[in-house]
Amino acid sequence: MNTLARPPFSPNQYRSIFISDVHLGSYGCQAEKLLNFLQNTTCDQLFLVGDIIDGWQMRGRVYWPESHERVMKQLLEIAKTGTKVRYITGNHDEFLRNYGALQFDTIEIVDEYRLRNKDGREFLVIHGDQYDVITKYARWISTLGDVGYNLLLRINVVVNKVRSLLGYDYWSFSKWVKDSVKQAVSYVGDFEATVASVCNQRGYAGIICGHIHKAANREVGGVRYLNCGDWVESCTAILHTHDGQFQVIEHDAREKANAADFQADAMADNATSDLPQKEIA
Repeated sequence: MNTLARPPFSPNQYRSIFISDVHLGSYGCQAEKLLNFLQNTTCDQLFLVGDIIDGWQMRGRVYWPESHERVMKQLLEIAKTGTKVRYITGNHDEFLRNYGALQFDTIEIVDEYRLRNKDGREFLVIHGDQYDVITKYARWISTLGDVGYNLLLRINVVVNKVRSLLGYDYWSFSKWVKDSVKQAVSYVGDFEATVASVCNQRGYAGIICGHIHKAANREVGGVRYLNCGDWVESCTAILHTHDGQFQVIEHDAREKANAADFQADAMADNATSDLPQKEIA
């Protein structure tokens, strides 16, 4: 019996990869999954679209496990080995905005970026909190909401430990709550409409953002709306191919697809090895 060896991700080469809302330094961060993704997917440009480090959570007791440290080391390694890495600041890592555009080691740090696609269309790459009315004008509400959200993430950990013991897959309790609450659904819609309006005003064909932890790739208000999602609940990213196409990739779904392919190949390999072999004269 032959043993097949296949990584959980095929090593694909993309023009750009966009990830956001990793929240390193918080209990909800799924750093192991992100590390797996980064180690098995390559690109010419890597965009970190805000809230990569959760400065809000690190104001009190610092939570920085080894898995979070490995992600940071991997990002630096990616930057040193030829990939252009751009860090777009967000509201949870807004301490970086005090310095304006700067270069940290081999990583460029900016507040926004103008991306020109192969077909000539231009996209605004920005975290998105700048166009969130609550974050911008009612900071105390945003802070209070963050406390509640992190409580839901703590519940996530407990719920999924129990599910794992029972043999079930990961399920995000916090995502289910957000998707079920009418006000939260309305908030997402308002945010999308606002950023689409900004794109129209500023002459962009589309926007690539994060902030609201809900991945998307669709037309909104006459522009292409792309949201990276997050690496707390859904573990998603935006992939940009060399022919100028964008797609949302979900880590867990692709893991399952690769596992199914691996099993199919193993069964085919076993079937082939069990066939009678002809003798060669």
